[in-house]
Amino acid sequence: MKVLKYILGILLIIVLGFFAIGLISPKIEYECEVAVKKPLDEAWAVSQDENKMSDWLIGFQKIEPISGTPGTVGAVSDIYFVNEGKEMVIRETINDIVEDESISMTFESDFMDMNYTLNMSQEGEQTKIRSFTIAKGNGAFSKSLMALMAGSVKAQEEYNLSNLKKVIEENKTVYN
Repeated sequence: MKVLKYILGILLIIVLGFFAIGLISPKIEYECEVAVKKPLDEAWAVSQDENKMSDWLIGFQKIEPISGTPGTVGAVSDIYFVNEGKEMVIRETINDIVEDESISMTFESDFMDMNYTLNMSQEGEQTKIRSFTIAKGNGAFSKSLMALMAGSVKAQEEYNLSNLKKVIEENKTVYN
């Protein structure tokens, strides 16, 4: 009986500790950066080309417009991904867009909400691409899980930007 009490006590401490992590760190913030050897206007066009998104966003399937004019402020779309064989839908709202410079979006899912900004700038013969993310879990469990996964979430963004760099530098499409 004593052993059972100790085991339950330890489990209770672990569970309380897990949820405390979410209270202490309810959101994660990170930024990532890559440089590409292409002009700004081409880098921007490639990043916004829906036909190329599956080449740099893992699991990307499609974008389905919900309201507004796609690619403009206020546009709302559902973005479909397949992750480990399961379909996932994320609702995207474009909050701000400056052509060839930046786009800010809000992503909402059952698990988390994310504010995401992608900035591009011409620096010499390279284009710098920077992303800024603030993500917050929806609920005590997801907040705690997000806090524990912060490193892997940032690593995923670094991987996506690395893929975007490759897609931009290998681009053969001519954009107007």
